[in-house]
Amino acid sequence: MADHLEASVTLPSDPASVAAARGYVVTTLAEWGLPVHTEVSDTIRLIVSELATNAVQHTFGQSPTFTVGLTLVRDEHLRIGVTDSHPRFPKRLPAAVQQDNGRGMVIIRWLAAECGGKLSVLPTREGGKTVSIELPWTVPARPVTTAGQQEP
Repeated sequence: MADHLEASVTLPSDPASVAAARGYVVTTLAEWGLPVHTEVSDTIRLIVSELATNAVQHTFGQSPTFTVGLTLVRDEHLRIGVTDSHPRFPKRLPAAVQQDNGRGMVIIRWLAAECGGKLSVLPTREGGKTVSIELPWTVPARPVTTAGQQEP
């Protein structure tokens, strides 16, 4: 594989774009060698769902689009970032706050850590931000079945 692969897609800040972002990432990573039906693929799908949902819900209409970017460096590190043009950074809620939503960043941080990765939030030159995860690139040898068990 190449030393450096990149792909990106820009989508409207609309709830329907969350599924499109998820599908784009899964398809691209499958082209890069990550089987679709694996625990890693499922985890990445959930992370992308949370990142894209945050970009749609928390920009308050001030970011008409968001961009999902993927970078694979030397078959070692995968970076997935979601960039929007809203200047407000995500805030970590106190554990005692009882809400039905607002836990996306906690979920993303936990999932990334479970995979040996990390979460970062960086400002863009244009005044927005990129929320990204960096994960070790590991392609499992055996796909996971729909029941969650690894195939022999």
